[in-house]
Amino acid sequence: MLLAARRLHRALAGEVLRHAEIRWGDLDATPLQGATTLEVVSVGKHLLHRVDRGVTLHTHLRMEGRWRTSPTARVTAAQRRSPKLRVLLATGQHAALGWQLGMVDLVPTAHEHRVVGHLGPDLLSPGLDEDLAVANLAAQPDRLLAEALLDQRNVAGLGTIFASEPLFLEGLNPWTAVGELSQEQLRGVVRRARRLLRQSVASGRPVSTGDSREPAYVFARRGLPCRRCGGMVRMATVGEPPQQRVLCYCPTCQGGLAAHDDGRPQGRLRPTTTKLRG
Repeated sequence: MLLAARRLHRALAGEVLRHAEIRWGDLDATPLQGATTLEVVSVGKHLLHRVDRGVTLHTHLRMEGRWRTSPTARVTAAQRRSPKLRVLLATGQHAALGWQLGMVDLVPTAHEHRVVGHLGPDLLSPGLDEDLAVANLAAQPDRLLAEALLDQRNVAGLGTIFASEPLFLEGLNPWTAVGELSQEQLRGVVRRARRLLRQSVASGRPVSTGDSREPAYVFARRGLPCRRCGGMVRMATVGEPPQQRVLCYCPTCQGGLAAHDDGRPQGRLRPTTTKLRG
């Protein structure tokens, strides 16, 4: 989200929004029309677009959403008609298009806590409270480790990439109960996740291996050989519907199969499903 926030900030900060359109329920974009963007920032996986009228546009991508920027003059009629377009913001020079966003709100900037106050420590925050992040994860000892990591109330900013990759690098099974791990093991996961997030922000794309050509150890690599042991990378779910998520892992490097993984052969993911997402 930090990369998206930076991209939107570069395009819109200090500029007047000559056009603002929100296609989300009965939300009215009038408070944004003619306003000047002060800044766009990320809080965990949430984006906060603040304008000079004391209003904040809050969005969350969830799994399918994305923000794109382009010169205003290049926004096409077909794009504007698309039912997938949720938000359109345009200055004289640049436009920001929010596609398939999973959450859209307009809130007073002074009341942003209504939409992000429930979040745990942001792993990309310079002032990260590491002790609080560890304490949050440890608070429910019977909960599965990956499920606890993906709960934004514990730590903010982790999606399936940065749950899968740190756990692989720390040699931990995602389906281990949190209570089976020491405080230092939990701290190691938090530190590893933070390091990978910061590394990815610096490189401009999700990368865990240090090589942007082969960016992941296990994420989206189901059916491929593990880069460490050569065994087969597998995929399994964590959490209960509708919060169920999919993780990739190496049973050999990470202590065995998930409890609900039957061990049957799993084919390689098709290329269309391997795009890295947060």
